[in-house]
Amino acid sequence: MVKDQEYLEKKASYCLDLAKKFGATSSSVVVNNSISEQVNFRNKKLDESNRSDSLAVSITTYINKKKSNITSSNLTDDNLKTLIERCIVTTKITPEDELNSLPDQQLLAKEIKDLNLYDKSHIENEKKIAFLEEIEEAALKDSRIKDTETGFSENKSNFILANTDGFLNGYKSSSFSSSCVTVAENDGNMERDYEFTNKCHLNDLKKASEIGAIASEKTIKKLNPKKISSEKINIIFDKRISKGILGAFASAISASSIARGTSFLKDKLDDEVFSNKINIYDKPDIMRGLGSRYFDSEGVKTETLKLVEEGILKHYLVDTYYGKKLNLKSNGRSGRTSNLYFENGLISYDDLLKLSPKSLYITETIGHGSNLVTGDYSVGATGFFVENGNFEYPVSEITIAGNFRDMFKQITLANDLEFDYATNSPTMMIEGMVVAGK
Repeated sequence: MVKDQEYLEKKASYCLDLAKKFGATSSSVVVNNSISEQVNFRNKKLDESNRSDSLAVSITTYINKKKSNITSSNLTDDNLKTLIERCIVTTKITPEDELNSLPDQQLLAKEIKDLNLYDKSHIENEKKIAFLEEIEEAALKDSRIKDTETGFSENKSNFILANTDGFLNGYKSSSFSSSCVTVAENDGNMERDYEFTNKCHLNDLKKASEIGAIASEKTIKKLNPKKISSEKINIIFDKRISKGILGAFASAISASSIARGTSFLKDKLDDEVFSNKINIYDKPDIMRGLGSRYFDSEGVKTETLKLVEEGILKHYLVDTYYGKKLNLKSNGRSGRTSNLYFENGLISYDDLLKLSPKSLYITETIGHGSNLVTGDYSVGATGFFVENGNFEYPVSEITIAGNFRDMFKQITLANDLEFDYATNSPTMMIEGMVVAGK
């Protein structure tokens, strides 16, 4: 079991008191305890089983506009005292930065709504193993599946964030996940694919047999791919790929990227950057949401942001420091987004496939091809050639390219949004992308 709230609060308060005693004008502290258990199978045999239990503290001290930070996994009182003394010494010799400060007290979270982010269930190793065996049994029903790799993880955490402006709060969270990677072979051709499930609560996971069957089916469909010629064609991105495009957008609108001038979306606030059919939300209060949180990493309250409204960019992702650089208030996005998603489109998945006589359906991208300074996008990819709404054959060894400025204006979304991750997207079509093939 993770450490209880009282223990973490006591350690946090001890740190704040010491920091003040040693000369800090203000300070903040995070105390975190996390427990992780992992079991992995490979080809019907136990490959790995491990458990980790980490307890850590991160202390930030300010002396007026000077700031420094120190971390440790040793939470004995004597060590904490030594750490904070060292942190104060470092702070004194650190150059001043007029933007250094704790967040505005008026923006701190004051009320905590229960989002049901913690499941106390614990799965013994024997049950984890049985779950993985069931996955593999389902995956191996087709003789073309030659290799399997499966895993099950259970994670629990509890933390406290406190500062000298009176903020003291935290919460427990949990996650359970399982995955299956399969390798198929036919006539000397080998292909790989996977299925993954991750939820806050154990009972929300996909069934083991479903995970194995889906992974197997995806992999077998990719066998014996064809090469295609270079052309300009409509690209349909599977949901697990389209969410990556949304993630790139989030990175481009972070206040740090905007303030540094390293984003192609700098100076685009209130401009139309998507087509007028596109809406994007960041919603922190989804029940059992993988990205849900009560406040950000500074303690600032988090509220739903409509980042893009009818194609118009309405908000950056703002924390305290870079907010000051941009003359904007923090909107509770220090550290990360919460549950980020494209709002559902207006047509079904099947109708999206039929929007053009031919298209490419991308199921996997290779490499990290996003240049957020220029907006250029170029990745290796595999997928399927689609004609009149039908998957005709798999394709491989292609590169798809474009620029986000153009791509964002050409997006059409299906209405098949599911909240399987912290960042989610419906199936997406982007018109007129460049494909380099044989």
